[in-house]
Amino acid sequence: MMNNVRKATLQDLEQLVPLFNAYRVYYRKENDLAGASAFLKERLTNSDSVIFVAESDTTLVGFTQLYPLFSSVRMKKLWLLNDLYVDEKQRGKGFALALIDQAKGLCRESGACGMFLETEKANEAGNQLYPRAGFVLNEEHNFYDWSV
Repeated sequence: MMNNVRKATLQDLEQLVPLFNAYRVYYRKENDLAGASAFLKERLTNSDSVIFVAESDTTLVGFTQLYPLFSSVRMKKLWLLNDLYVDEKQRGKGFALALIDQAKGLCRESGACGMFLETEKANEAGNQLYPRAGFVLNEEHNFYDWSV
């Protein structure tokens, strides 16, 4: 069995869409394969984000999506690790850590000062994974949300 993590291309869209849709459903969003396809196609076409995929043999089993941001205080680029998902049947095999390692490589290659992420307090798996991957819980700042 060959495991690989690499940057996604438009050719991955067919296999990536069900994973992205499952990720959204996990966060209590409506099942929407057509919307997921359109959203991902736009991100890949416009290079709005960087998506890495994990594959086992030739089957995609997970992905992470990062968006570029900038820190005025640090005067550097930083990345938002916005999405990370591994198919339920493939968890515990190191794919999530491999995807995070690829994201860390992107930070280094792009000269970024780092990356950050947000997850729900109820996301037990994520809240165990991220410290293992070297992330530190930021308890010094307030996170606020505003929605239209």
